[in-house]
Amino acid sequence: MDNLMDERAALRQLAATLPYAGDDAAVVDDTAITTDMLHETTDFPAGTTRYTAGWRSVAASLSDLAAVGASPTAAVAAYADTAFDGETLSEFIDGAQAVCAAVDAEYVGGDLDTHSEFTIATTAIGAVDESVDRAGATPGNRVVVTGRFGRSAAALRYFEQEAFDTANDLFQFTPRVDTGRTLAGVATAMMDSSDGLARSLHQLAEASDCGFAINRAAVPVADALSEVADDREDRWEAAVHFGEDFELVATVPADAVADVRAASPTPLTEIGRVVADDEGVGVDGEPLADRGYTHA
Repeated sequence: MDNLMDERAALRQLAATLPYAGDDAAVVDDTAITTDMLHETTDFPAGTTRYTAGWRSVAASLSDLAAVGASPTAAVAAYADTAFDGETLSEFIDGAQAVCAAVDAEYVGGDLDTHSEFTIATTAIGAVDESVDRAGATPGNRVVVTGRFGRSAAALRYFEQEAFDTANDLFQFTPRVDTGRTLAGVATAMMDSSDGLARSLHQLAEASDCGFAINRAAVPVADALSEVADDREDRWEAAVHFGEDFELVATVPADAVADVRAASPTPLTEIGRVVADDEGVGVDGEPLADRGYTHA
């Protein structure tokens, strides 16, 4: 039992022994590759359609490619279920193909198997001209993010309310591939926010040996979350710590912010700056807790 570790400790162990591990995707020469596994009990609430499951599963891997500045080319999935049903399998494929088409990639197949619960393992590959990792943030850089946070947290609450149409729509996010390419070559560090904005900042800080000073009022929050949050603190907690939003979090030189914001096809918001390591990760002068999504 003494050898048990959490997911982040396991990832650190792998990164210490595997030269291409540690970032959202591995970059080997001019190719980026990544893989993800999602389970019914932890990733697909009751009411999730198989179309949404196909979209979201593949989108998670495509988002990893976006986070290193890659252009996706293809994705595959290993599809496991307690039994095979032609209609639900077709719906899954439709969702997988649709999200690939949204980023000019192709869904090209995969594997089928039976399992004790619905489980998907996806792999995506892409081409890289200039890749971005997590280790280059420098004090004075600015922190920019795509989109708005709290979309998935809102979706979960709609699933709980059995407002399934709204929940499924919110779960079908578009990977920020175009903006990832825009930031490649400019960003000093980048990752996606699948584990939550707060945890992403801590992960970037650890990789880059830096700290962050974040402006709470600048953090963009999804309108859908504002509609279901209990109050201001609940809204903040869900937006920053829940995770599963798959927005990009990047650091860029201060003099490049205006240019990348103008060039990005997705709105970019400046939310803070990079500071020295001994200043830690904070928001409005207070420590920002390292809490976020944890795979169980």
